[in-house]
Amino acid sequence: MNLGFIGIGKIASSVITGICKSKISFNKIIISPRNKSIAKSLSHRFKKVVIAKDNQQIVDKCDWVFLAVTPSVGESIIKNLKFKSNQTVISFISTITLSQLKKAIKVKAKIVRAIPLPPISLKKGPVPICPPNKKVKAFFDKVGTTVEIKDEKSSINFWSTSGMMAPFYQLLSSMTDWLVKRGVKRNNAQKYITSLFLALSEDAVVNSKKDLKYLVKESQTPKGLNEQGVKELTKAGFYKSLEKTLNSIHKRLNK
Repeated sequence: MNLGFIGIGKIASSVITGICKSKISFNKIIISPRNKSIAKSLSHRFKKVVIAKDNQQIVDKCDWVFLAVTPSVGESIIKNLKFKSNQTVISFISTITLSQLKKAIKVKAKIVRAIPLPPISLKKGPVPICPPNKKVKAFFDKVGTTVEIKDEKSSINFWSTSGMMAPFYQLLSSMTDWLVKRGVKRNNAQKYITSLFLALSEDAVVNSKKDLKYLVKESQTPKGLNEQGVKELTKAGFYKSLEKTLNSIHKRLNK
């Protein structure tokens, strides 16, 4: 089986890295020449990764085609590509719906929308897919944890929360900068902050069957530091602002 990637940005690069480190059986991964530096880096790192001359060559030679371009690029190029009805097309494009993809692709190929995130390069993290597809689920289960979603409207909720990735990293960066301003060496500050949040995330996963409010409560003591942190951030509207931003992203995706 040949896998093809149209668009080679951060997400596509992460997915390809995860695939090449996994036990997924494939013949070749054929990638776009568009981002020359990333494409060359991937082809040098992994023997089975080859660079196509253009996007149509990817479609012609691959069984599965992954669409990893921006929405604007997707709208302009997908309609001009000649797909085959026996192909599986997996779209990472956030704002192009299944109906729009079907119209642009024209043939009756199997089309699935997926939301992989950069940690997939480590074979970690959730991968929501819509609609459910056994083969696609089995594929992504080898590089992460597949979440099947039947309703595309519901899948938009997951797309919305995926928009919190950069804000999360910004939170870590801001806390690191705070420590540096107080005389802590940057490498020590960054190591501490990233290790702290890794441990907190792993603890949350272990307790994921419980309401997360349980962890909020258990991590506080009366008049303690964490109680102060939650109270002050709540009073400042931090969490309301987070909800407002999620609503704004969700509204954009619903257009």
